[in-house]
Order: sequence, then structure tokens, then C-alpha cells
Amino acid sequence: MQYQVPKGMRDVTPKESYKWQYVEGLIRNLCSVYGFSETRTPVLEHTELFLRSVGDTTDVVQKEMYTFTDKGDRSVTLKPEGTAGVARMFMESKLFNEAQPTKMYYLYCPVFRYEKPQAGRLREHHQFGVEVFGAPRASVDAECIALALDLFGQLGISGLSVNINSIGCPECRPAYNTKLKEYFRANYDDLCETCRTRFEKNPLRILDCKEEKCKRIAAGAPKIIDCLCDGCKAHFDELQASLQAMDIHYTVDPMIVRGLDYYTKTVFEIISTEGQYKGTVCGGGRYDCLLEQLGGPNMPGVGFGLGMERLLLVAESFRPIPQPERVGVYLAAMGEAARSEGMRLAKALRSEGVKTEFDHVGRSFKAQFKYADKLGARFVAILGDDEIKNGVIKLKNMETGEEAATPIQEFTGIIKTLLER
Repeated sequence: MQYQVPKGMRDVTPKESYKWQYVEGLIRNLCSVYGFSETRTPVLEHTELFLRSVGDTTDVVQKEMYTFTDKGDRSVTLKPEGTAGVARMFMESKLFNEAQPTKMYYLYCPVFRYEKPQAGRLREHHQFGVEVFGAPRASVDAECIALALDLFGQLGISGLSVNINSIGCPECRPAYNTKLKEYFRANYDDLCETCRTRFEKNPLRILDCKEEKCKRIAAGAPKIIDCLCDGCKAHFDELQASLQAMDIHYTVDPMIVRGLDYYTKTVFEIISTEGQYKGTVCGGGRYDCLLEQLGGPNMPGVGFGLGMERLLLVAESFRPIPQPERVGVYLAAMGEAARSEGMRLAKALRSEGVKTEFDHVGRSFKAQFKYADKLGARFVAILGDDEIKNGVIKLKNMETGEEAATPIQEFTGIIKTLLER
């Protein structure tokens, strides 16, 4: 029987893992500069966590979650997004008792959504995200946007559009929902089945529908930006002022509502408008009621998430991701005494930080040279019976073809000097 990876999931092979490591390195450095610390949460959570946070009227909960009953007859779900798990961890670990704000990021975060696989969006994909709890000012919303843009800039991604909106709070949203219902009631029969379900529970979700007929109807709906309370309006004004202070160009898009129920006030999307892959590459916003909604303290939150697979596709459409460091030395040994000495030298070189390879297949000298060339080795060190007898190593520069003999005892120091050049 031939096994294959499940549909909508993929392997990362050794030949491409360097791309992930390169981007992950940029992310870790950038988050450190911005004062964020890493957090990691389980891939499996109790289903109720997502019902209460993401919302039972969202596509994620209604159509996309991987939910099952475990052996203890508990309903559990493979996490479909990162924020809910971080919020649960924040409360369970009582981090709210520490000095605020708490600034966190997650990087190795596999998420699962049962949807049609597409470029950069698989049923299992990986998210990078940041979460900030305990900071009510809109300046931190702008800081999150700036962090994402810095990452895209370091990857050479250009042609980005920053779109922002405010979707209000529990104080002003009920009145807006009433206006939405009045508008959509006249078009109720033309809405898709899902949106007719949302009409009573959460009419705001209709604005996020991807069905063309619903998008056409929603285009004429009242704008929540015109219905904000004084607090939400002041917050949105501060967000815009903060972005302007950092010279970040943006567009106010009143149709952005995001696809999850926990958002309040700020919502934003960063969209790629150039290159091979166009569309949203990052999305986020504020969720000031999430912790309280989950039984925790009344404490504001804000953050964003982006898919690593899509980020890699977009980044590589602009410029190649740098190749990993080449092999410094390939130790080509023939004969048991030479192999033993080669293993000793390999360990000594690696302890000095030199990227070293050694033959474990039993190839001929000719085959070892061919393999070293395939690896891109800068030097090949040749060890045979004659070399062991004379206490020397033949060293070949694979770029120039030059060969020279060097004493075995001085080899480690000599090769380090050559590689540093």
C-alpha cells in the first residue's frame, strides 16, 4: 500500500525547510526588537473555547472546524486559529496579575480548517501571530501593524495596502445591528442560506459573506463607521494619528469586519497588490471583550495572524529566499585508519562551528568528490593511507581547483582561516 499525505496538508522537505528557518529567524529577531515574547499553546483545545470566542455564527465554527469526541467523551477541536488558545493560556496562567501589557507572539502554530485547499491556504497551515493584552490605547494597534509591515519589508515584499476599519463595541454595535437588520430585511429572500441564518443572530457577519449575491447586497448597507460611539470614534482617530506618526499609509475600508466574532473596535487587513499572489496576507484587530467573554478579567487585547505558507509564496514571488550556508569542508576518507582520523577531525571542526560533512556510504574517492560538489562544499579534505602515513591532509579548493598538503595537527586552524577569508 502506498501512503500519501491527507488532502489539504503537505510535507516540508529538507530541501525547502531552510526557507521556513530563514523567515522564522527574521520573525524572532523582529519580535524581540518590538518587545514580544514567544508563547506556545496545545494544538488541541476544548471545543467550547472556540464556540465562545470565535462565535457559532462564523464559517470557521459552522463549516471548518476539526471537532471530535475523545476517549473521555469530551468534545475537543484541533485549533482553527491562534488567539483563543493564547487567551485561555493567559487566563489559566494568571498572567493578568503581572505588570501590563503582556506582549506575546506564536510562531510554530499549526491550525486546521476544513475548507477547499488553495495556494498558500491548506487544511493544515501554520500561523505567525502577535497578541497584546492589557493595553487599551490605539497606539499599540498601530504598533502591531508596523511590526507586520517591517517583516514584509525585510522579505522584500512591496505593493502592500493597509486597510483599516472600526466595528464598534457593545455600546454602539446594537444600534448598528438594528440598522443592518432594517436594511437586509428588504433583501432577505435574496441572501444565501447561511446569511439568512445570521440575520437574527449576528447581521454583521453578512458583511463578511463571500457569496457574490450577498456581497452585492452588502455593498449598499449602512456603514458602522458612521455609527460609532464617542469612545470608539476617539480610538479610531488615535489609530489613524499613530499610523500617520509612523508614516504608514492606510485606507479606511468600511467593509472590513473580519471573520471572527471576538473583534471589537479596530480591524485591519494588509493586502498584497503586486506580484504573483494577490490578496490578504495579514489580518487582525482588537478584541477588548474576549477575556471577559471567556470568564476572565475585563482586559483589552489586540493582535494579528498571518499564514506562513502564504507568506512564503508571496515573499518568493518578489525575491528568492537566501540559500543556507554552504558546507565548509567535506572530509573524503578511504581506509579504516583514514576514516577514524576523519571522524575525529569532523568532530573537531564542528565544535569550532565549521559546517562539515563526512562519507557514511562507502563511496569511492571519485564518487565522494562528485557528492561534495553536489553539496556545494568549499573545500574537500582528502585522507587515505598515504596521508595518514605522512601525517598530512590534501586540501582541494573546489572553486579554484588548487590543491595543497597541510599537517594534520594544524588542519583545523588552517581550514578556519581559509573559510574566514
